[in-house]
Amino acid sequence: MIRAVVKAPFEAAESLRAQFVELAPEGFEELETGDGVELAAYGEAAQRVVAAFPDAHVEQVDDGWEDRWREFHRPVRIGQLWVGPPWLPPPADAIAVVIDPGGAFGTGAHPTTRLCLELLLEQPPGSVVDVGCGSGVLAIAAALLGHAPVHALDSAEAAVEASRQNATVNGVALATELSDATESTLPSTDLALANIALAAVELLDSTLWSARLIASGYLVADRPELPGFRHVERRELDGWAADLFEQR
Repeated sequence: MIRAVVKAPFEAAESLRAQFVELAPEGFEELETGDGVELAAYGEAAQRVVAAFPDAHVEQVDDGWEDRWREFHRPVRIGQLWVGPPWLPPPADAIAVVIDPGGAFGTGAHPTTRLCLELLLEQPPGSVVDVGCGSGVLAIAAALLGHAPVHALDSAEAAVEASRQNATVNGVALATELSDATESTLPSTDLALANIALAAVELLDSTLWSARLIASGYLVADRPELPGFRHVERRELDGWAADLFEQR
């Protein structure tokens, strides 16, 4: 197993994060150094990083590298929601979303996930489709907040399996499916969630049949072009953005 590391100064960190979201949707590490950030990916994702960054530092890692998740998987609180790992106790006054990411992207701590959860908290209950569900954070939070039915789709088998396992841990029902949402017909729902790369968000304009869309996974400088939707609201955090749209 290899680990590929790319370093960047703070002023270039946002752009590098955006590239890693596309290169390593399964998940990646981020560490601050004295003069910038260090992003790292493992396995197949590391190979994609090396192809994109030939000067990336590559190292072999021992078996059990997956346990490194525990070093940076920290709980977050978004309104009434608490998102955290199974080895930490949630607050008594919170709706707990217990997430073990496994090999899938999504611990709840990333700014794009937090922004999506903020917007989700303000939506009326209804049917939901989570496009690119990763570890299932958004889909599970939606189910816990009373949305139903909730569909969770991803093109990565590890993500679908992680979502299924996390749904069981949280005691919610998800309709999980291995699917490329940019090419498949999506279920018609009241709300869609898409915390994915900008290019993938824009491709949903022709496949998505939801009344409302919460989209993220891109930087504040990016503005998704979705002719079939009307922009309603934008939230920003740490250089990342999330948008709420309504179908025209």
